[in-house]
Amino acid sequence: MAERVPDRRILGAFVGVVLLAGSNIVAVRFSNRELEPFWGAALRFLGASAILWLLVVRGRYRVPKGRMLAGPIVYGILSFSLAYAFFYWGSQEVPAGLGGTIMASVPLLTVFLAAAHRLEPLRLRSVGGALVALAGIGVMSSGALAGDLRVASVLAILVAAAAAAESGIVLQLLRDAHPVVTNAIGMSVGAVALLGTALVTGETLALPGSPSVRAAVVYLAIASPFLFMLVVYVIRRWSASAASYQFVLFPIVSVIGGALLLGEPVTVSLVLGAPLVLVGVYLGALSGTGGAGPGPDARVEARAPRSAEDVDLGTSPRGAG
Repeated sequence: MAERVPDRRILGAFVGVVLLAGSNIVAVRFSNRELEPFWGAALRFLGASAILWLLVVRGRYRVPKGRMLAGPIVYGILSFSLAYAFFYWGSQEVPAGLGGTIMASVPLLTVFLAAAHRLEPLRLRSVGGALVALAGIGVMSSGALAGDLRVASVLAILVAAAAAAESGIVLQLLRDAHPVVTNAIGMSVGAVALLGTALVTGETLALPGSPSVRAAVVYLAIASPFLFMLVVYVIRRWSASAASYQFVLFPIVSVIGGALLLGEPVTVSLVLGAPLVLVGVYLGALSGTGGAGPGPDARVEARAPRSAEDVDLGTSPRGAG
């Protein structure tokens, strides 16, 4: 069944998402050293959305109007407003390695959400995997909570994971989503919502002072457009659950980055709990689901590109920014 094996472009984009997202988790921890969480996230996406709109103008991509805007707006609220508001807030206390491992539960959440949306069937294996993953999160959290980490911070990362999972479902439903345009709209919506949240909660809208935090914010603003263009590219060519497998690999990048750049310890609870989460994700989302094959778009693309925009975005340097 050769058609179920993704081509090198999809696998390359998949690896790019893992590397960018895993390193972003570490950069968020740097950002939270000086910037308050909602303002830090808003500043990131204000810069990232500006880059994307420049790409929209340069590429002369069509911007949806009227009812066609609903999908990208919902995607923006879920992916950039809710997910990142909770992730930045929780990451004030949650170490990068623990945060990345909790986010590894996204594939399991995606399996359940895909079943709720009737995109994919729900299997008993998924339920067992979810229980194993939750047990792993409990082990990791128990060690972390022995210090100053609050339960609310861990729960915030879990809410961020749920919002990220649902945003992947939304992208799967948006069959004509253009990676640049969809993210330009979504990030703009998210940036405005996050800025409003920062103002309502009375956060100080200050710019970072230390070189390391400034570098982290600049990196996040520049990396985010390319990260989420790759996310849309992969999801449009793979199933929602298969594309979400990237979250399983985030902890590898974030734990290494957190240890090397932030001096975060690799605790016993993390070492014991992380494998349980990954085993749960494997049982619930990877093993025996048959979901790793490419989605309908990949089979269509194998015959012929659907539009000039697809060719530009999928194969040329201009489409990659």
